[in-house]
Amino acid sequence: MAHTRTTDVLIVGAGPVGLSAAAELRRHAVRCRLVERLAARLPYAKAVGIQPRTLEVWDRMGLARTVLEAAVPMRGQLVYVNGRERARWELALPPEVPYLFAALPQYETERILEEHVAGLGTAVERGTELLSFTQTEDGVTALLRTAAGAEEELRARYLIGCDGAHSTVRKGLGLSYEGGAFPEEYMLADVEADWDLPYGYGVRSSHLADDGSTDDVLVCIPLPGKGRYRMSMLVPPELSARAAGRESAPPASSASSAPDDGVLHGLEGGTGDGGRVPQLSHIQAVADRLAPVPTVLSRMRWSSVFRISHRIVDRYGEGRVFVAGDAAHIHPPTGAQGMNTGIQDACNLAWKLALAVRGEAGPALLAGYDAERRPVGEEVVGRTVRHAEHGIEADPDDPLTVMLREAQLLVGYRGGPLAAAPYGPAAAPQPGDRAPDCAGLTRHVSAYPWRLFDVLRGRTAHVALLYSADGADLAEAAAAADTVRAAREDGTDLSGRPPREPFLETVAILAPQAPAAADGPLSVPGYLDAAGEFARLYRPEGPTGFLVRPDGYLAARFPLTGTAAALSAYLTALSAPR
Repeated sequence: MAHTRTTDVLIVGAGPVGLSAAAELRRHAVRCRLVERLAARLPYAKAVGIQPRTLEVWDRMGLARTVLEAAVPMRGQLVYVNGRERARWELALPPEVPYLFAALPQYETERILEEHVAGLGTAVERGTELLSFTQTEDGVTALLRTAAGAEEELRARYLIGCDGAHSTVRKGLGLSYEGGAFPEEYMLADVEADWDLPYGYGVRSSHLADDGSTDDVLVCIPLPGKGRYRMSMLVPPELSARAAGRESAPPASSASSAPDDGVLHGLEGGTGDGGRVPQLSHIQAVADRLAPVPTVLSRMRWSSVFRISHRIVDRYGEGRVFVAGDAAHIHPPTGAQGMNTGIQDACNLAWKLALAVRGEAGPALLAGYDAERRPVGEEVVGRTVRHAEHGIEADPDDPLTVMLREAQLLVGYRGGPLAAAPYGPAAAPQPGDRAPDCAGLTRHVSAYPWRLFDVLRGRTAHVALLYSADGADLAEAAAAADTVRAAREDGTDLSGRPPREPFLETVAILAPQAPAAADGPLSVPGYLDAAGEFARLYRPEGPTGFLVRPDGYLAARFPLTGTAAALSAYLTALSAPR
């Protein structure tokens, strides 16, 4: 066995969730190792939908442009029932939302993330498996088996399990994973269709039996390439394990050695893997019955049988070990919520771990991961099960609310342990809410307007946004924020070491009625809300401050005269014991 090596964070699983965790940790200058049991990326278009909120998260990392250049737009969905068009869903969002819906095969998402993480100095250690782990009050000891077959003992300060529905980390922690499986069996295929349906639209075509139940269904999601779709449908009797009197084999989407742990979720295998592999003729037969226009399918890249379960853990971590993504929650793929929820799990946890590694936060901050993300996971599991059983059109909320929720723009943590008390209008963005983007910010040395997300991009610190029409108010509040920052950064952190990364940065936003103040001297970067969009979306009541967390959520909202007190109170909360 190799001698014990050390790192700050060990990440198990190099899918989109594990890669996003590594990207965010490295962005915060945290050392991490990323191990993956598979020897290579799987060439399957499993998770393909990318939600606007995920693009906002990747924007903060500097990744959005690369993803958008590889993806295709998801403009809407065409809904057919018994051969007739019943609905045309337009995936429209308010104009202040910077990104729309997109589709990209999971293997391409993983490639982009892996290349980004490699550029930050962390390589995926493929063919390396977590065998077991133990933890103490000050760290985690993991036993790994490398691609060469050697065993290695690794000491890490924290461990994140992003290792999927059959998670070794989850089982090692003894977390419950309650839920069940849908009885239906499905098949997936990556094919090309020669129809001329509108570009960028998904297709859902179903057949209703005499009793009103759905007995046949075809769902098509566009992929990059002419006429290319990921198609899903019910399996025919000749491929059904249930019809043959046997239960489905454990899914093999993670590797052929996936354990038979009773969790029936994911791909059973792919083209060339043997077993129950759908042929092009199986997919064509369903298209012949349900395609809205006659079509010939071709160029099938892969196919698989898959099962769907709905489960969630009783807690998202224990001590120094955490789970994220499918290791924590699985559910129907309705609305493309799973991968996106997992990516946001990872980013929510990563900035908290970064502060803990640097000794700048107490256990209360890490406890906030479960407190914030498990309610989100519970809501997603429940909603996707309802939508799978009754259809998204049965959702009682108004269409805009449904669309914003599917885009994951309504995810928030109001009332959570890390959210300060509300201040200002109840309908305004409050602590725990997503910090919205806005356009029309100008600066006297810039010839074009900026968006707020442009100002926040690349920052790893908390950012205090200070809003006022009075330059003197802004200068005074900026000085108060700098005093709080200096007191923290000039002292020592909870581990006795000076902090290595900036904790707090300050940006002034000048109200549109005070253009002259934009040219006045300020000790912090200043932008003029020339279009009034910041005031419209953030709804300040007079001079107001907003503290934005590293993951783009509001931590506090406060009167500008109370800047020092509000920032100090938040820092005290971060440093608190559990």
